[in-house]
Amino acid sequence: MRFTKMHGLGNDFVVLDGVRQTLSITPALAARLADRRFGIGCDQVLLVEAPRLPGTDFHYRIFNADGSEVEQCGNGARCFARFVHDAGLTDKTEIPVGTAAGPILLRVQPDEQITVDMGVPRLVPAQIPFLADADAPTYTLDLDGETVELAAVSMGNPHAVLRVDSVDSAPVTSLGPRIERHPRFPNRVNVGFLQVQDPGHVRLRVWERGAGETLACGTGACAAVVAGRRWGLLDARVAVSLPGGTLVIQWPGAGQPVQMTGPAARVFDGEIDL
Repeated sequence: MRFTKMHGLGNDFVVLDGVRQTLSITPALAARLADRRFGIGCDQVLLVEAPRLPGTDFHYRIFNADGSEVEQCGNGARCFARFVHDAGLTDKTEIPVGTAAGPILLRVQPDEQITVDMGVPRLVPAQIPFLADADAPTYTLDLDGETVELAAVSMGNPHAVLRVDSVDSAPVTSLGPRIERHPRFPNRVNVGFLQVQDPGHVRLRVWERGAGETLACGTGACAAVVAGRRWGLLDARVAVSLPGGTLVIQWPGAGQPVQMTGPAARVFDGEIDL
């Protein structure tokens, strides 16, 4: 099996070309490829497939390090665009792609940055999914007697966003897994810890379901800006500083799509004997 190792701000991926080679990816195989000691090693395995949805050029599948398949990955989407462009699978600079969460549009910029139209955020609890009576900017979640306040947003995958005074001291590794598997999130949830520096700049750490804390999370950055905008704290254009680097997120407001811009890099190509 041929593969390409890529990363977006340190969030790393094994990218598989399912257009030019026949692949059958199971959860067990994805977990084996993602294993950093016995496999190749990555946060997610990305699969490039022939299009399934009308009006798209490719289909995009994402497997977490534990083998679970998920709906969307923003950093992965940028790597997907870089991969299909550099591999000669397309010469377009605007690439419509289908995902389990619906179509997205990838744009390769002249400066080699990738912009992803992530679509309109989903805020209705049933669409996230999150168990709540009605949409609200903030919810209270009970954690065995301890309560936390958070926003719930779907960017094609579910996110909880908590505001913290400092991401450096945020309880990412202790609180993240508890919220990830909270019963009010039926499909589990990614958990973002958001520190607002000023209306145009935030810091963020993300605990990703099925992967643990990663150096960057594109959908998490989008969800954090949506939450911050709904709280009245952020501008329409925000620089999001993650441990692996910075993304620029733009969201005009309700009913509008989120635009994410950032880098994507190829690390190496290889083959693995299965």
